[in-house]
Amino acid sequence: MTLLAARQVKLGFIGLGNMGSRIAQRLLDRGYELTAYDQDDTKAEALVLNGAVPANDIPELAQSADVILSCLTNDDAVHNVYGGSDGALAAARPGTVVLEMSTSSREVHDQAAKLGIDVMDVAISGSTPAVEQGSLTLLAGGNAELFKAAQPIFAAIARQYFHLGPSGAGTTMKLVVNTLLGVGMQAVAEAVVLGESAGLNRKLLLEVLSHTAVVAPAHFGKLARIERNDYSPQFPLRLMNKDFQLILKVAAEENVPMPVTEAAFRVNADELASGQEQDFSAVMRRMEDLAGVALTHSTR
Repeated sequence: MTLLAARQVKLGFIGLGNMGSRIAQRLLDRGYELTAYDQDDTKAEALVLNGAVPANDIPELAQSADVILSCLTNDDAVHNVYGGSDGALAAARPGTVVLEMSTSSREVHDQAAKLGIDVMDVAISGSTPAVEQGSLTLLAGGNAELFKAAQPIFAAIARQYFHLGPSGAGTTMKLVVNTLLGVGMQAVAEAVVLGESAGLNRKLLLEVLSHTAVVAPAHFGKLARIERNDYSPQFPLRLMNKDFQLILKVAAEENVPMPVTEAAFRVNADELASGQEQDFSAVMRRMEDLAGVALTHSTR
């Protein structure tokens, strides 16, 4: 498998949300021929202006692509895109490669294998700024030879990429990573609210935390945004909670107790009830509300 370099392969990209549109744009910038599709036709417009070819539907995209990439919101969306008589698998040619970048199940891999289509789960670690900077981390599960062949594509969008094992391993590693991401954000929120409640100046508290070694890099950039009450979505809270649901489902299947993750999931769910589209760092606002210190800070 050596045909995955730019100008030697036709890409099809399905799912042009905040992450998918940015990933597709980076592939275009690096010379790939790319056909784009999203249920919302308007989402392909910017990519078309930059050289992408719009597809009218999923079969049209699948028939034209050597490599199909997708970045979708949940398992249901993945099954709708790939399954059924009008799905991508039914339309794709044998030998087509699928790089599925959602946090999804093994079912698509198993269905595709019967059709001579190789699927690799390529989970994404990183938010929209990381896509724009090309600094994503990719976590892949599937055929080891395919992983090597796909590295030119990975290098166009990510700083580092790892092969974790057979199909499903990339998704599992993403759940491990996002356990720490979500639980860590909850810990930061609780610590900050403790300091606020005990009389520390909020702005100074956040500034000092940014100079300590205890805040993980993934949370570091959130401190300045929290200081100005900016919870606009980089990694949406609803997606973090979707991953928490998957984490707890796997934990139950493996009989692994995760009491801290369960608590963080409940806090996320309570904040989601506000109905706003906001970043997962909005758990800070939820904890301030619960502690009664949010009235002077919140922009809700």
